Amino acid sequence: MTYSTIEVEPMASALGAYIHGVDFSKPLSDEQFQDVHDALVDNSVIFFRDQDLSPENQLDVARRFGTPEVHPIVEGSNDHPELIEVLKPAGEGASFGTGWHTDNTFFEKPSMITMLYGIETPPVGGDTMWASMEKAYDHLSDGMKELLDGLVAVHSAKVAFDPRTTAEKYEGKHSLKYKYSDAVTAEVEHPLIRTHDVSGRKSIFVNPMFTIRIKGMTEKESAPILQYLYDFSTQPEFACRFRWEDRSIAMWDNRCTQHYAMNDYVQYKRLMRRVTIGGDKRPS
Repeated sequence: MTYSTIEVEPMASALGAYIHGVDFSKPLSDEQFQDVHDALVDNSVIFFRDQDLSPENQLDVARRFGTPEVHPIVEGSNDHPELIEVLKPAGEGASFGTGWHTDNTFFEKPSMITMLYGIETPPVGGDTMWASMEKAYDHLSDGMKELLDGLVAVHSAKVAFDPRTTAEKYEGKHSLKYKYSDAVTAEVEHPLIRTHDVSGRKSIFVNPMFTIRIKGMTEKESAPILQYLYDFSTQPEFACRFRWEDRSIAMWDNRCTQHYAMNDYVQYKRLMRRVTIGGDKRPS
């Protein structure tokens, strides 16, 4: 892919690229927006350094891609409910996004894109890893692809946002605050193998945080297949790792990735600002 307004520097062979020549504090031209959009589709996750991004700027960028979402469980900021401030105070362990997952697959229309901005980042630690579910699918055996074709997975937030294990967040005693809604226990169904809306590429669309079982099977029957896919799809050959700095942005495509936030910086504070952009249709 060639780009006329940006420079794209590949980060890893599986996925990921640094994008140069973009200033998100200013409105993007239609041509530059299309370049950034295409770079995201091509690389699945893209990174920007040295960005002065106000909450308003971040929402403006998000709206170019689609509709910013208000999370049904995690409370957003008072001024901009679509924006979630992810604060981890010094001395506490990270407790948000610390397992492999794809954002909000428990939505009927899962989040399409996530944009995360680093406001205050630790001097070491707190990296984020992404894995390409497209590369993982491509490396499955023909027999496994045939087995998985047509299967449907059931997704729910009932484990990740279980009030019994996250009580402090529901009680307002944590830096992240949750509110209970029917979204906590609802179950939705998505194809286990997803076809990307834009690229047409296939990917594995399950994750250990929100996938509960395979439709038509019990959880126990589903577990060996799902666990194999979790282990297989997050191997290092399919992954990249980003070291955060203040004023950095990561933007990733939830249609074809999983990600993992490292919990290795207990002694440091970390403050990020997140917005997710909704998908306009159910996965197919």
